Amino acid sequence: MSSIDSETKRKLREMGAQPLLEAIEAQHDDHVVGMNFGERLQLVVDHAHESFNHSKIDGLIRRANLRYPAADLRRVDLVEERGLDRAVLAQLATCSFIQRQQNVVFQGFTGSGKSYLGCALAKQACQHRFRAHYIRMPDLEEAWALAKGRPQGQNKFLKKYAAFSLLVIDEWLLDHPDETISRMLLELLERRYDTGSTVFCTQYSKKDWHQRLGSGVHADAVMDRIVHNTIWIDTGTHNMREHAAAAGRSDPSRDFRRAPLKGG
Repeated sequence: MSSIDSETKRKLREMGAQPLLEAIEAQHDDHVVGMNFGERLQLVVDHAHESFNHSKIDGLIRRANLRYPAADLRRVDLVEERGLDRAVLAQLATCSFIQRQQNVVFQGFTGSGKSYLGCALAKQACQHRFRAHYIRMPDLEEAWALAKGRPQGQNKFLKKYAAFSLLVIDEWLLDHPDETISRMLLELLERRYDTGSTVFCTQYSKKDWHQRLGSGVHADAVMDRIVHNTIWIDTGTHNMREHAAAAGRSDPSRDFRRAPLKGG
């Protein structure tokens, strides 16, 4: 079956069946001696399907816009020292919280690994075939400001960010949002409520959120759509950038992206 003519190959490519063609060409006749046509076809389809899945997942990860594409929940440093719970991390890795539309908050000091954990969770979601997206709060605000100047821009903005199964908002409440941003957050979180999961990476504990959101009715409403169905994780006080430097990584941000840095 691996020796197919050029015209058949052309037809397979024309039909968009390149993974199937590659699987056929990869099947060595010496390895399938004695197999009937159905058995060989099953091997080809299994190979092609695996390639399709890898391509699909790679695309999801690429479009998730991760700050740290190499982040991995299986490679988190200083778990016990930081007070992280391995059982909770393992449960998050199943992505069952997304199916339950639960939120996650990573809260801790500067450099404690919040962004890494948020990216690792988004990447894990992609590997489970969920659409995920990472964005910093300042960038979300800038995207909203640009959307306001375009026809139907605000509605398109809200549809886009409401549609992700998992949305990671980093640097949450780093700055005090003004009334316009508070209204946007309320509308976005309302649209995401019971339809998706949101991850918040923040320096501020829950008791500070209401004041940073303006302490008004919008703050009440935003908090109400987050706090009741959320997994709260304290990332501790360890500075993972210092940990990276101590491990001989001169540029921690580079290592977070490319190398097996864990929890930075």
